[in-house]
Amino acid sequence: MTGQDRVVAVMGAGTMGSGIATVAVRAGYRTIVHDLDEDNLKRGIDTVFGFLDKSVALGKLTEQQRRDAVALVEGTTDLDAVAPADVVIEAIFEDLDAKRQLLGALDAIVGERTLLHTNTSTLSVTAIAAGAKRPERVVGTHYCNPAALMKLVEVADGRHTAEWAHQATLEFLGSLGKTTVVTKDRPGFIVNRFLIPWENSCIEALESGLGTKESIDSAVTGALGHPMGPFTLLDIVGLDIHQQVATRLYEQLRDPRFFPPAMVGRMVAAGDLGRKTGRGFYTYDDNRLFGL
Repeated sequence: MTGQDRVVAVMGAGTMGSGIATVAVRAGYRTIVHDLDEDNLKRGIDTVFGFLDKSVALGKLTEQQRRDAVALVEGTTDLDAVAPADVVIEAIFEDLDAKRQLLGALDAIVGERTLLHTNTSTLSVTAIAAGAKRPERVVGTHYCNPAALMKLVEVADGRHTAEWAHQATLEFLGSLGKTTVVTKDRPGFIVNRFLIPWENSCIEALESGLGTKESIDSAVTGALGHPMGPFTLLDIVGLDIHQQVATRLYEQLRDPRFFPPAMVGRMVAAGDLGRKTGRGFYTYDDNRLFGL
């Protein structure tokens, strides 16, 4: 599944949705971005275009490649507009009822062989798929954040996911240039089972005065080999998103390592969410992500 004759629909134009849409257009797919709110949709499309512009500025894309990618993007608030999609990627907020309702509505719109992907990282794929009349075509595909930069996607089948849907999903993700790991449908999958407690530990270390945000980030990149430090990453993900993910995992696992530290709540209350608000652990004049 490659080329402009194939259509990808991304449901939700937030941080994850815009990142996934960027990946899809870079791979040559006609991409429909859907959001219920026109302002959110515009911000999401602007994020895609801003990422492509930055990629040109960094020499990672040619101007012609940018124009080709921009031409593949379509934004809409009309759910019926996603009818041509071969793959629908649900990237709305982490609410089980909302995701179930969306999959149920999509059933009546898209084709019988359209893949329905959910980008959840905390909810059960099986539970989400229960909202679809054909749960056999629902697959969990968790894009690591930031989706436009990170290569890894976790793939988790629901209880009724069909083998054809699983294999088609792996082929599609391969066409996006992604590396896939298959995991069980369990809270947090693999990545967030490890990542959330570690990020919480880093925040607690900062709160306790063990180091500054700069020194902790430098230690992680310089000694552990991570591509970016925890506070740089948290600013990209968003402190509100970290709080939501950590809280949901704590509610399911009842492991105190997942409970977000008090500093996270204070930052969210102050609106210091990271790059998207211009201020988080660091401050930013340019809230766009780096180019590919």
